[in-house]
Amino acid sequence: MGRVDDRVAVVTGAALGIGRACAALLAAEGAHVALTDVLSKEGKEAARKIRDDGGEAQFWPLDVSVEEDVRDTFAEIHDHYESLDILVNNAGISGVNLPTHEIEASDWDRVIDVNVNGVFYCTKHAIPYMKEAGRGSIINLSSIYGIVSAPDIPPYHASKGAVRLMTKTDALLYAEDRIRVNSIHPGFIWTPLVEKHLEKMGDVAEGREEVAALHPLGHMGDPDDIAYGILYLASDESKFVTGAELVIDGGYTAR
Repeated sequence: MGRVDDRVAVVTGAALGIGRACAALLAAEGAHVALTDVLSKEGKEAARKIRDDGGEAQFWPLDVSVEEDVRDTFAEIHDHYESLDILVNNAGISGVNLPTHEIEASDWDRVIDVNVNGVFYCTKHAIPYMKEAGRGSIINLSSIYGIVSAPDIPPYHASKGAVRLMTKTDALLYAEDRIRVNSIHPGFIWTPLVEKHLEKMGDVAEGREEVAALHPLGHMGDPDDIAYGILYLASDESKFVTGAELVIDGGYTAR
């Protein structure tokens, strides 16, 4: 207990999957957690569960692809908690699974709006509060597909590669402000996003077995596997870590 006591953490895409697990773990370790998501019902339920378990959490509806909403929501969160110490840029979508020459520009733009612009907007509007506090930790969710690629979902892969490099740039820009910026690169984690991706591909059970076999450890990860990595990067245990890539992928990228 207490690895992030009394720190204020904003988690985007916190209603389900990795974001929800991350929010719950940060709260269990003492953080005041602002959950944000476009899924209000699920987000409110996630925040209520944290409070029922003895933690501090509130939910704010937020579409990270709309800068004005990010600005206003972060201001409300800062006013409510009087600080903003940790930002977990988790919100993301997979987008269409088509070869590049068949993708409509609007479908490409939607993935970039959420996965790349969302990280930009949230970082942009969190940094001034972190500068004011004299410290901060930003954790960006990239992917194994920010490191390697595969012959599918081109917009998603492009977006996660962008997040990887954005992380390093911001780590260098804000190091003197004691703001650390790191990226996490999950392998396949059993979340609603991955389940929906497998649904598009065909049989979910068969797809899950095939995807699990891609990992040398022989299984997919759980949201908590990533949440513990986020907790480490949010805490002072990682005080000498910035601009780094924390790969949690069951050995996928070691091949």
